[in-house]
Amino acid sequence: MKLSISIISFNEESNIERTLLAVKPIADEIIIVDSHSTDRTVEIAESLGAKVFSEPWKGHIAQKNSALEKCSGDWVLCVDSDEELTEAARESIMQLIDRDENTNGYAINRCTFYMGKLLKHSWQPDHKLRLVRRSASPYWGGYDPHDVLMVKGKTGKIQGSLTHYSYKDFSDHMQRTIQHACWTAISYHKKGKKCGALALLTKPPFAFVKMLIFQRSILDGMPGVVAATSAAVYAYMKYSFLYELGKAKDIV
Repeated sequence: MKLSISIISFNEESNIERTLLAVKPIADEIIIVDSHSTDRTVEIAESLGAKVFSEPWKGHIAQKNSALEKCSGDWVLCVDSDEELTEAARESIMQLIDRDENTNGYAINRCTFYMGKLLKHSWQPDHKLRLVRRSASPYWGGYDPHDVLMVKGKTGKIQGSLTHYSYKDFSDHMQRTIQHACWTAISYHKKGKKCGALALLTKPPFAFVKMLIFQRSILDGMPGVVAATSAAVYAYMKYSFLYELGKAKDIV
């Protein structure tokens, strides 16, 4: 077996079919660890040939490692349930895994589809290690929810891209921003990080300027301006949560 696809899911019935149809032409097996979805995610996935395992939510890193461990292919391609592999990327992947060389992992650029538009500057570039040789001991690390796939040895890049259908609408975007900011703050707090007034005052405007000007998200029009603003909101919430956690510890 050459290529396994590794995915985690939860209530992704609006995305999962698109995700699976994009990888199905090159996959020898598709492994999904689902966190007890209450919609048609599992039904759709199984109808497209995926092997679905239902497990309680353990956090992004633990959940993705669970899916990765269940894969039996020589290579594993890790995708999120709201991502779509482009045709150029599929062709590149098939060429790469047929080569007999020492590269153990490949990164791919992820482009975000937001507010009805594929963004060319916002959240760019966003290269993620996603294709890994299973014999090179790949694993998910980092800190929740910002998981990072790691592998031993040499890595390269995949041509083409992943299209990330990240948010259903602006309301969904803000809800996820709050959730991710809280999770990140908790991870920071567990690692002993603290937040002072200076970080709370400077990090949000810096995040806005960095994306809007330096990453040129302004060229994406209004969706780019909204994306830059959301980066500032995320930074503000993250450090506010972290500050609150630190004060609570001081009180205890």
